[in-house]
Amino acid sequence: MPFDVTAVRAQFPALDLKDGARPRIYLDGPAGTQVPHSVVSAVSDCFVTANANLGGTFTTSQNAAAIVARCRASMADMLGAKTPESIIFGANMTALTKQLSYTIGAHLKRGDSIVLSRMDHDANISPWLDMAQREALDVHWLDLDINTYQLKLDALETHLKAGAKFIAAGYASNVLGTVNDVSTICAMANQYGAITYIDAVHYAPHGLIDVGALGCAMLVCSAYKFYGPHCAAVYIEPELLDRLNGWPLRPAPQHGPAKFESGTMNHECIAGTHAALDYLKGLGAEAGTPRAQLANAFEHITAHEQALVWQLIGGLQSIGDFKIHGITDPSSEYQRTPTVSITHDTFSPQAILNALTQANIFCWAGHSYAIEPLGQLGLLETGGVLRLGIAHYNMQQEINQVLNVLSEICTEID
Repeated sequence: MPFDVTAVRAQFPALDLKDGARPRIYLDGPAGTQVPHSVVSAVSDCFVTANANLGGTFTTSQNAAAIVARCRASMADMLGAKTPESIIFGANMTALTKQLSYTIGAHLKRGDSIVLSRMDHDANISPWLDMAQREALDVHWLDLDINTYQLKLDALETHLKAGAKFIAAGYASNVLGTVNDVSTICAMANQYGAITYIDAVHYAPHGLIDVGALGCAMLVCSAYKFYGPHCAAVYIEPELLDRLNGWPLRPAPQHGPAKFESGTMNHECIAGTHAALDYLKGLGAEAGTPRAQLANAFEHITAHEQALVWQLIGGLQSIGDFKIHGITDPSSEYQRTPTVSITHDTFSPQAILNALTQANIFCWAGHSYAIEPLGQLGLLETGGVLRLGIAHYNMQQEINQVLNVLSEICTEID
């Protein structure tokens, strides 16, 4: 079944909104996507039919428990996890990572070393730097190749042979768009017995994830990046989950995912997350199992988004005045997500953003919390980058409008 972007857009109420007579163009996906009607309904229905704590014998409590169980199973389908009991829910990726840094830190000892990535969002860096400071750990880095926009993995085995116990890396860069070779990272870590923590927040809306094939110990993602509400989930390999200490209160469950889910969870956002996953399955509904439906959906999504991002990259290259910070070789098309960051020699990222905002094109300028990669590229001091993030509900005519505005900016200085 061909991908029907018009039918997709009809499911997203925000895409119909206008400011005056001007339609909105959402190119802010890396900071958060819009949601379909089904997600809005699921959140609302949860407040009406399941507004209770877990553990009760009455209907609303049982409904809440069913919502959590269904979403755990759907997230396991999404990530390729063997069991729903390896999925933990939390407020957001940053909070989950911060909490888990205390748990991981308790299993390390003074003088152990960890490996971090210069490619990553700071939510996958600062918590681990804090952990290293608390536990007196040594920190090593995987550097960014500023010419290829890819991670340099040549030093990884050296760090592992020297005894590194933990590696945190991103599946894809939220500012450069690069898809990292996380399979190699995880395989090397497993060879030396190191724990891996993969930040898949930016990758999850754009490609199918398989934690079993990756061999990662832990992987985290955020529902509001794949058309759901503000909620996050982390996969923890079952054997590691059993070994790690959670943060439960004394009367709370001391085993399984519940030992990491202190207090009352955000059931309405979990309901919305389940609805977002059902929406994605619906894009590949002609396939069989839920996992097969997701695989089919992401084939459609990837093909559509890749066509748009190369339309954008080609248009920017034709204009000629913008520097694209990311992979631009079409032969490497599947090594990048549809996120494009640019700068201009004359106009600051904020000035470009202002012009796009005047045209009702929504995007971001600045560092996008990716201070390590932008620092490596020497762009922090000059205002960072203008970031354009494509989602599967964007259209060719929207990309053309963006290119027209950017071309007009350059015409002003000719």
